[in-house]
Amino acid sequence: MSTYQLVDPHGRPVSSTSLLKEEAAPTLTGVRSIWGEPVASGLTPARLARILRDAVEGEPGEYLALAEEMEERDLHYASVLGTRKRAVLAIEPVVNQPKNGTVDDKILDAVRDLVEAPIFEDMLIDVLDGLGKGFSVVEILWDYQATWYPREYVWRDPRHFQFDRRTGRELRLREDGSTEGRELSRYSFIRHIPKLKSGLPIRGGLARLAAWAFLLKSYTLKDWAAFLDVFGMPLRVGRYNRSATPDEKRVLLRAVRDLAADAAAIIPSGMEIEFIEAKGGSGNAVFGAMAEYLDAQISKAVLGQTMTTDDGSSLAQAQVHENVRYDILRADGRQVSTTLNRDLIHPFIAFNFGPQERYPTVDLPVAEAEDIKTLSEALNTLVPLGLKVAGSEVREKIGLSEPEDGADILRAPTAAKPVVSDPGQAEAEPDDPTAEPATARACPSCGGYHATARAGEETDELDALLEEALEEWGTDLAPVLDQLQAEFSAATSYEDLRARLDRLSGALDVGPLARRLADLAMIARGLGDAG
Repeated sequence: MSTYQLVDPHGRPVSSTSLLKEEAAPTLTGVRSIWGEPVASGLTPARLARILRDAVEGEPGEYLALAEEMEERDLHYASVLGTRKRAVLAIEPVVNQPKNGTVDDKILDAVRDLVEAPIFEDMLIDVLDGLGKGFSVVEILWDYQATWYPREYVWRDPRHFQFDRRTGRELRLREDGSTEGRELSRYSFIRHIPKLKSGLPIRGGLARLAAWAFLLKSYTLKDWAAFLDVFGMPLRVGRYNRSATPDEKRVLLRAVRDLAADAAAIIPSGMEIEFIEAKGGSGNAVFGAMAEYLDAQISKAVLGQTMTTDDGSSLAQAQVHENVRYDILRADGRQVSTTLNRDLIHPFIAFNFGPQERYPTVDLPVAEAEDIKTLSEALNTLVPLGLKVAGSEVREKIGLSEPEDGADILRAPTAAKPVVSDPGQAEAEPDDPTAEPATARACPSCGGYHATARAGEETDELDALLEEALEEWGTDLAPVLDQLQAEFSAATSYEDLRARLDRLSGALDVGPLARRLADLAMIARGLGDAG
């Protein structure tokens, strides 16, 4: 046991005895029993309406049981809800320094050890149970051996908790004989209440959105099964002649019945069995369409889209709708991070290192998928025009690391070098070793030097005209580059940048460049006519 006074992140004393005590353990009987009657069996519209109303009025037991059964009975709901949970679980937690200031490295290392423990990911799964039900509670079983640390995270049945009657927002532990329940210890529980919509927390779970679709789908599947029982198999009709005896009729009837189970039968000569196709229409056109419609609504409610869950959706369609899921995932990650920092990280640091002026955070950052093709096209077009881009930023966006010393580096194919770094002379062409070196002319735009005429060669008037134009092209192009640079600085995404460039395409300040080109064209034409 620690020898110093245990305090919380705000410097208030905390009882170590209460911290080591398990508070929300289930009981064999009473309000915290894990056993209960199923709710989904025999569910009717009237009963569902009552269950949802009772949940809002302070009796959420049946609603929470229904939310659990929906995940077990509806394959589609379980799939999309599991997809949303696993998307958060796939994010690698990151321990960051406080935004304004720093903390000691030993604190950061302790938090990293806490996050990297195998039980941490299991706890995240239980925390995300709140997405469907509206809230989730995980009890922290603290232990002390030189340091305070969570020995175990235990998921607690949400039916064992209730919201206070006055505000409907404070979670309390249910107790026999108490209508208000008991206040939860401040640092023994991780309480995650996802903010999916405004209003009371108990109304914010995804199960409440999907409950009516679940009920309608259960009726649809039941009616579809009944339809198939009647019209799914062809009608078997046995025909006998008028002279058939009662025994022969019984033989024929038994043969017709046996065809349903054994698909084989024998009948006396002179009798026949006819198969008549049912004319009840296609069940898939009615019941199947209804089931698919309800599944699509559940997908929209849980994932925010349907493209990546429906058959027949193209990859391009899924990519268009992926941004919606990105927004949901980012919000889920941010809310889970807030809960973990409040209920676990800050108390853990305070218990072991004392209260801090600023606390490090555990974040679940979501990297937006980059359109590498669009990025490459933009760089290929704009970098030659003078746009300066940091290589480290490009590597980060496409997910490539800085190459280590001695690594095998991929390079572009070798090409001619119109620009040289030595202002003295340009290199001779590799295929003409006898050629005289060319002189180099400084370029005011790119900062390099361009090869001009070779030594000994005469320059004509067009060459002089070209050299004069090249000396001023950077100045002429400056207004265009300034406009492009401004749009790049103001853009918030690639889509925003493309839209800005489309709007700018007809409004670029190309006046100086156009005038110079017009003057050069006129002079060149005059030189050509004179020659």
